Amino acid sequence: MTDVVMPQMGESIVEGTLTKWLKKPGERVERDEPLFEISTDKVDTEIPSPAAGTLTEVLVEEGKTVGINTVVARIDGAGGAAAKSAAPAAAAPAPPKAEPAEPEPSPVSAPPPAAALPVEQPPAEPTGPLSPLVRKMAREHNIDLSKVRGTGAGGRISKQDLEVHIAQTAAPAAAPMTQPAAPAPVQAPPPAAPSIPYQAPGGQAKTRIEPMSTMRLKIAEHMVLSKRTSAHVTTVHRVDMTKVARLRARFKEQFQSNYGFSLTYLPFVARASVAALRQFPLLNASLDGNNIVYHNEINIGIAVALENGLIVPVIRNADEKNILGLQRSVVDLATRARSRQLKPDEVVGGTFSITNFGSFGSLVGTPVINQPQVAIMGVGTVDKTPVVIDDAIAIRSICHLSLSFDHRLIDGALADQFMTKVKHVLENWSEEVL
Repeated sequence: MTDVVMPQMGESIVEGTLTKWLKKPGERVERDEPLFEISTDKVDTEIPSPAAGTLTEVLVEEGKTVGINTVVARIDGAGGAAAKSAAPAAAAPAPPKAEPAEPEPSPVSAPPPAAALPVEQPPAEPTGPLSPLVRKMAREHNIDLSKVRGTGAGGRISKQDLEVHIAQTAAPAAAPMTQPAAPAPVQAPPPAAPSIPYQAPGGQAKTRIEPMSTMRLKIAEHMVLSKRTSAHVTTVHRVDMTKVARLRARFKEQFQSNYGFSLTYLPFVARASVAALRQFPLLNASLDGNNIVYHNEINIGIAVALENGLIVPVIRNADEKNILGLQRSVVDLATRARSRQLKPDEVVGGTFSITNFGSFGSLVGTPVINQPQVAIMGVGTVDKTPVVIDDAIAIRSICHLSLSFDHRLIDGALADQFMTKVKHVLENWSEEVL
């Protein structure tokens, strides 16, 4: 018997949502054949079967979120029954670690106020795995994690736990003992996203209600977190892409013939961004509390639109790639993102992001920063536009580039200097395409 466990999809991932079973109990499954789909904070992907055999038991139903290494199913295959049976026995003691939180409320009824302190200091909780999101929220709100009761697997502290803690401490703290005595708010939804019911005219509601997908929920959480974390400011620059457009037109068919994919504007923008990031490394940095983290690598995230959301795979060491290498990476990552074949490490570690909403006809946008980065560039559509050059009207290929930046770290002057460098590279393109 082989145990199938929830894999750790990235260094910072501590849980995943099982969104769909691709096999039913009793069905035959081959080794490395897709078995189920999961969704995490970073990626949606299919998980292959660890062994060949018959799927005998499904332990986690669709839509349920569980911690990493949780046994989600069992496969009856050849050999290893005795060895595999030891795995659930080793995994079983994990839940009891959360039990110290249950007997702790007893000191709440004790008269001395000092007895209330141990109630919110379960010793096992702060030592459990904490996601970067939880650590970041704790720093920003100056929260002592030892005073937060974790409701996740093994007593792990989740984002919802912190939001509930923040909501509770925001109320008048007249009686510290009353907070742990009323655990009911733990079940309440986070206050960050208030729900306003739809009122149909005449009282006749012609609506259809569907739950948000796991990916949509994750995107919503990330967008709200980013807006709550960074002071967003956007600057827009008009760029004359005529020279790049002519180069693209000249090599487009050759790219398609030689490599099997077309040449787009995106690698040119990425290449120009790399030159600007080298000159202005603060836009390639990130914030960690009151510290600035300067990244030695330039890893550019490229936003990819999916059928039910979007994902941002990362081109690592983008500064080491030419136009051909960047275009190949964009095509490869986008193709595998849409077929759910991305690996966990391909959606983490970005230091700067680019989103090409111009491919859908948009002229200008104000993208939301991809945390923990401090800037994201938006690329509008390239249109032939009449412009004035030396007091004469000319037709030029014009594109609007927008830069959303974190004003906590980057000032407007620096952002515009960065964009001026990108504009200069694109308008005076001198690098070979092939």
